[in-house]
Amino acid sequence: MSVLNITFCCTNTAPEPWLAGLHTTLPHAEVAVWQPGAAPADYAVVWQPPQQFFDEQPQLKGIFNIGAGVDALLKLRLPPQVVVVRLEDAGMAVQMAEYVCQAVIRHFRDLEAYAADIRAGHWTYHAPRQRSDFAVGVMGLGVLGARVAQALAHFEFPVNGWSRTPKALAGVRGFSGAAQLDDFLASSRVLVNLLPLTPDTTNILNRERLSRLQPGGYVINVARGAHLVDDDLLALLDNGHLAGATLDVFRTEPLPSGHPFWRHPKITLTPHTSARTLRETSIAQIVAKLMALQRGESVAGLVDVGRGY
Repeated sequence: MSVLNITFCCTNTAPEPWLAGLHTTLPHAEVAVWQPGAAPADYAVVWQPPQQFFDEQPQLKGIFNIGAGVDALLKLRLPPQVVVVRLEDAGMAVQMAEYVCQAVIRHFRDLEAYAADIRAGHWTYHAPRQRSDFAVGVMGLGVLGARVAQALAHFEFPVNGWSRTPKALAGVRGFSGAAQLDDFLASSRVLVNLLPLTPDTTNILNRERLSRLQPGGYVINVARGAHLVDDDLLALLDNGHLAGATLDVFRTEPLPSGHPFWRHPKITLTPHTSARTLRETSIAQIVAKLMALQRGESVAGLVDVGRGY
């Protein structure tokens, strides 16, 4: 039996723990960090690899992307026969749910205003808000989006969900397709973006669509920075239609020091940390799917390259 060869090509990722984990779970495989001119491999574990990697590895059978988003990967020229497999969860769904829930609750309970009062030495109370007035709309109902929507429903917020095709989730009012997007937005006061980044969804959070949110709307973007038109968000915050935003992703990362998001009093920033890849869980998922592919079995998480996710 031929030896299975796996190559690791992940930008800004320390390779040693990944290689150790893969060696432990696949002791009979050859696992190595890719270098230009490396020998051909059967499978690749990647994150933001260069085009040269695929140009030199046209024989690859499968590519495992160590993140939920594959938009950067699909911008490259991939071998025509290769299958692309994304991580479906790997511990990210619960992280995303807790991040979004804390952002929604922090806004709903006015905790930022309380924190400012305390810093100023003021002991104050703010009028409670009605939960029924805070419908939360979740755009994108994949593995992460579905977990977020159901977590929000647990806190008894009215939850709307929008996806490309109809999906039924307990406790979530479903909207789908372009024909129902406006109704979805108009029914929501808080908007959570968890869409994949594709040509169809780039700049989807623009002034026209964000203006359809209920007055005093709030935006939470945890998908990709290119979904959001920065200047349109700023304009709607400044004219009062939007009450605020929590942003974890940006068009340029790290966020440039001169960007107005840094200074805006209605924007809460985090450095793309809403849901991090958990290495041990990811390795277990990659190995299980790799062995299934070797046996000729179908696996979940296959990316439709034409569709973009």
